[in-house]
Amino acid sequence: MDIKTASSLHRLRLVSAPEAVSFLLLLVCSVLKRTTEFNAVPVMGAVHGILFVLYVLFWLDAWNRTKWGLTTAALYFLLSVLPFGGFFTERKLKREAEDAVIASRARHEGAVNA
Repeated sequence: MDIKTASSLHRLRLVSAPEAVSFLLLLVCSVLKRTTEFNAVPVMGAVHGILFVLYVLFWLDAWNRTKWGLTTAALYFLLSVLPFGGFFTERKLKREAEDAVIASRARHEGAVNA
C-alpha cells in the first residue's frame, strides 16, 4: 500500500466516528425539538452536514485509490447513513490498516532474510 492510499484510508477513518456521533446527536436534538423548547437542530444539522460531505469526499477518494469492489464501496457508504455505522467503519478500517502494516513488515523481513 502506498502512502497516498494509506493517508486516504486514514482520513476516512478519522472522519467516520465524528460523523457517526454528529448523526446520533442530530437524532437526539430532533427528539428534543419535538418534546421540549430546546432547538439545536439547525446547529447540529449544519455540523452533521459538513461531516457527512467530508465523509463522502473521503470515501470517494479511498474508493478510487484502493480500487475497492462495488460491494465493499457500497458497504462503506451504507455504513455512513446508519446511526452507528461510522463506528463500525472506523474499526474495520483500523483493522485493515493494522493488517497492511503487518503484511508490509512480513514482506520486508522476508526480503531481508532472503
